[in-house]
Amino acid sequence: MTRETRGHTITVEPSGEHVRVVRDGQVLADSHRPLVLRETGCPPRYYLPPEDVRRDLLTPSGTHTHCPFKGDASYWSLSDAPDLVWAYPDPKPDVAAIKDHLCFYDTEVV
Repeated sequence: MTRETRGHTITVEPSGEHVRVVRDGQVLADSHRPLVLRETGCPPRYYLPPEDVRRDLLTPSGTHTHCPFKGDASYWSLSDAPDLVWAYPDPKPDVAAIKDHLCFYDTEVV
């Protein structure tokens, strides 16, 4: 899926890559079915299905942000890493595929 608005483009596609998130030796996520979101001016971001994320290790944060292209994001933290991961529980229709998928700032593509 591709969306372009005034020179700003977002694409969301399934990726066959293996994506892992490891922090201090602990695996927080491991997925063979991520979605890759490419957005003008931003690095590619991998959105992982919630089943592939150790949500039991994360604590909901009070942080919420708004993106005019994706919608409102909610965040989760580790005790030593605030707002480490985010998701769009109700994304804009053009990026609906990322609904409830989680995205980390740092990922390892294996």
